[in-house]
Amino acid sequence: MRRAKGFTLIELLVVIAIIALLMAILMPTLQRVKNQAKATKCQAILRQWGLTFSMYTADNDGKFFRYLLWEDTFTPLLAYCPDMNDMLLCPMATRIVPNQWPMDSWLGDKSAAWSHRKFYTIELLRGSYGLNGFVCDPWPEGNPGPITYATLWVTSHVKGPGNVPVLTDCRYSSVWPEDTDPPPEYEDLHPPYKWAAFDGHMWRVCIDRHNGGINGLFMDWSVRKVGLKELWTLKWHREFDTANDWTKAGGAHPEDWPEWMRRFKDY
Repeated sequence: MRRAKGFTLIELLVVIAIIALLMAILMPTLQRVKNQAKATKCQAILRQWGLTFSMYTADNDGKFFRYLLWEDTFTPLLAYCPDMNDMLLCPMATRIVPNQWPMDSWLGDKSAAWSHRKFYTIELLRGSYGLNGFVCDPWPEGNPGPITYATLWVTSHVKGPGNVPVLTDCRYSSVWPEDTDPPPEYEDLHPPYKWAAFDGHMWRVCIDRHNGGINGLFMDWSVRKVGLKELWTLKWHREFDTANDWTKAGGAHPEDWPEWMRRFKDY
């Protein structure tokens, strides 16, 4: 009786090599599809935030709430969004940074969430989105630093709302960009972060989270992807110069940007 013929060692190695080659070809494609799905989910979350903000402003004559610090930033919206904690995390940035106790808050990054410790307790609030602080009413005790009432939007009834960011992917729960803010020198900024090492606030949102950009909710309640260099063309506050030195209109050239940003589209 003739014995059944099996695979030779060479044939087996060829099959394994072919499988490895196919995996090498398919894995980047699968990763891109996975990231695209996460980016789509991120935009869906921001649309939910758009509904929340639109309901709040509709009930308050178009006005936004007063700005609250740290863990209370989103508190005024709780009545409109009870499941807020589920909506604070971008699917691309759910990793938790190492515990930095006794600090009460710390920053996130491209793939990690920011965290706030509630009143120095062990309870944490985590998120991946940041509020444009300029949309809010001023503090009862006045505004900090150079921020003036003239820069604040306060109401959603404004001209050109489609270019006014409300909520975006962010390293922190809030952001206050100025047109003079420089871009971050390095792409990967690892915790623990030293606040004094950064200039301005634009670095908080200048993160390559979604293939060369971030997602954002705007004051007309639309959601779209924003290129990293495009951040300097958005109308963050009423006096923000959208033709500043970091824009094409202001004379910026690709070589003016940090090396890690030069490959991105100019605006």
